Amino acid sequence: MKRVSYAEFGGPDVLRLVDAEEPHAGPGRIRIAVRAAGVNPVDWRLREGQRLGAHPVALPAGVGQDAAGVVDEVGAGVEGVAVGDPVFGEGAATYAEFAVLTAWARMPEGLSFAEAAGYPSVVETALRVLGQVGVRPGQTLLVSGAAGGVGSAVLQIARERGIAVIGTAGAANQDYLRGLGARATTYGEGWVERVRRWGPVDGALDLAGAGVIRELVELTGDPRKVVSIADLGAPELGVRFSGVAGSMPDALTEAADLLARGRLHIPVERSYALTEAAAAHRDSRAGHTRGRRVIVV
Repeated sequence: MKRVSYAEFGGPDVLRLVDAEEPHAGPGRIRIAVRAAGVNPVDWRLREGQRLGAHPVALPAGVGQDAAGVVDEVGAGVEGVAVGDPVFGEGAATYAEFAVLTAWARMPEGLSFAEAAGYPSVVETALRVLGQVGVRPGQTLLVSGAAGGVGSAVLQIARERGIAVIGTAGAANQDYLRGLGARATTYGEGWVERVRRWGPVDGALDLAGAGVIRELVELTGDPRKVVSIADLGAPELGVRFSGVAGSMPDALTEAADLLARGRLHIPVERSYALTEAAAAHRDSRAGHTRGRRVIVV
């Protein structure tokens, strides 16, 4: 089978499309014929050699953790899923023709494989940081970097829970944020004052690593009310860095429910072929994403 791999840490050019042995589903696992794989920042962070404790890397390494596809092997002890079922979930080395998943859910009807592949890690992260920041219904949450995949999920899930949201993003994404129910403002000079005019902020999320931790602490009044998933220096200012995943099975269950009820939709901004994995990483690292990027197999 074909899979994207890298034998050394470095820039996008270290990625290669190689012939590899097919993986197989062990106990408690399933294998899918991959139709699409999600592109996440953790993918290029690991490829660059960033030391992310929850994701040890042994070279040569495959790429990707999110995928959607058709079940073609079911491991011992697995129930409730059969060969031929369309599923989405989390595994390893998902930029490939076949991948083994460790957590999965059935795809809701009407969802394409490309759309489904963009949800697993995004929804898990959104649910995790919403729980950690501790904002309650009736309060206000500020989201820095709100137009990307995680931000899009946070805005919609927070709104579903009765939390008011303020989102910051580039000028081109202001209408997009408003369409997700947020009060929107741009980055740049004066953004803190623009946010402050809307009243107190009860919690804040840094999703882009744009160097705004001090400002988020200023707006909330307490570093314990701020959570970052993108700034490794956040703990130096007393802010929690959230890098360890919570329960993916629970996240997939909630994602499937929200999707089936039409309460969650994250657009696929662009799809790439396996041969274009390097371009996908360059674009993801550059930011300014509206929604999700996916690899289509």
